[in-house]
Amino acid sequence: MSLRVTFVAAARGSPLRAERFEDDRPLDREGWEQVQRAAPGLLPLAAADLRYCSPTPRSRATGDGLGYTPLVQLALRDCDMGRWRGLTPGEAMAREPQAVDAWLTDARATPHGGESLLGFIGRVGGWLDTRPAQDGDRVVAVAEPSVIRAALVYALGAPPAVYWNIDVHPLATATLTGGAGRWVVRFEAGP
Repeated sequence: MSLRVTFVAAARGSPLRAERFEDDRPLDREGWEQVQRAAPGLLPLAAADLRYCSPTPRSRATGDGLGYTPLVQLALRDCDMGRWRGLTPGEAMAREPQAVDAWLTDARATPHGGESLLGFIGRVGGWLDTRPAQDGDRVVAVAEPSVIRAALVYALGAPPAVYWNIDVHPLATATLTGGAGRWVVRFEAGP
């Protein structure tokens, strides 16, 4: 069975410098403008057999703004950052530098009291591997960049440390084809 899952990164909810762990802020003005500019090119993905999104306000708003009317999937939520939730990375580093260092270097570490990077990647990968679909079905999922990074690491079977080397911009897309345990990352030609 071959499935095609296209991830679309949620539009901006705040300037990059103000990004926070598990950021629940809605789209900002620039984010809405990004969605409007990107809509013509991303609208064809609305024809997917299944349409999902992360539970964050900006993921839902991005999906709705693109005409997908996505179904919220809790498994596509951001990594549980425990007591660091709502902090910027810089704030977490200022408060707990050794804990942040441990989290960045050990994929099993949970110094914040939340979810490990390895657990996060596994959760997102589990969602991918259990999509109820027929051969040839197309799926679109609007998600936070962190979720897309986790999906790519899982699909490639890469070491968790690769997660930190993947950069996902707002409204970028990444397509995975295949099925449970055998995913291939596919890049499309641009417009």
